[in-house]
Amino acid sequence: MLRTTLILAALGVGLALAPAGAQTAPAAPDTTPLPPTTCSTEELSKMNAETAKMTDPDRKAVAMKELTLATDLMAKNDMKGCATHLGNAIRMIPGRG
Repeated sequence: MLRTTLILAALGVGLALAPAGAQTAPAAPDTTPLPPTTCSTEELSKMNAETAKMTDPDRKAVAMKELTLATDLMAKNDMKGCATHLGNAIRMIPGRG
């Protein structure tokens, strides 16, 4: 009984001393609304140029994948899907999303 009490007390102290961020839920995904995005060859070319200048390799890889998906959907005349993936690519570019 005493051992259990001491273990529970130690856990309580550990939680009390843990950083505040460790006790909160993970951050929600970015759902900030973006300005309306229109899929066009011009917009995709512009985004490809901006993405090529990116220095963060992880964000750049995600942006390139989203641009590829947007291009594929535009070729299939799925403009809504294209706009969704183009918006996702825009969110990856620092200062744009």
